[in-house]
Amino acid sequence: MPRTALDDSGLNLLFRDARTQNSWHSEPVSEDTLHKIFDLMKMAPTSANCSPARFVFVTTAEGKAKLKPAIAEGNMEQTMTAPAIAIIAHDMKFYEHLQDLFPHTDAKSWFTGNDDLITETAFRNGSLQGAYFMMAARALGLDCGPMSGFDVDMVNETFFPDGRFKVNFLCNIGQGDDKNVNPRAPRFNFDQVCEVI
Repeated sequence: MPRTALDDSGLNLLFRDARTQNSWHSEPVSEDTLHKIFDLMKMAPTSANCSPARFVFVTTAEGKAKLKPAIAEGNMEQTMTAPAIAIIAHDMKFYEHLQDLFPHTDAKSWFTGNDDLITETAFRNGSLQGAYFMMAARALGLDCGPMSGFDVDMVNETFFPDGRFKVNFLCNIGQGDDKNVNPRAPRFNFDQVCEVI
């Protein structure tokens, strides 16, 4: 049976009207809302259901003080004023959970001892889950400000000192203040970057 497509209001919320936010209203993002974002995000696909993404949600003054030294100066204000900051990382030992997440075959053996495959799989699927996270947050009425302007090594040393998790990117979330949104940058047309064969 055909799926029902989102109407224009849903498409606008997720894509057309959604913008990278640089400033925020003060309403907090509750822990209940963070749970709801995660519970939506986790349903989207990853290869062999490997689900390598790991999240640290920074919502307190103490947490922001830990994160602040790693943030690039140009991203400082938008990050420190965000109601919540998601540190989106991936687990380099994700395969240890495959016996539970992908139980119908010995998927762990695909990765054990294969560092290149582990790194590639963790990064690719963790990135996918980070994008799913943003779509879930937008679907629940929040704005996102994803960014890579930070000291990767410092974030890893501060939040993931045992080296098992590796940060991918940060994403500020909350209710954005549209007055400081930059004009939308140009996008490619289909024919410029797509081919149908």
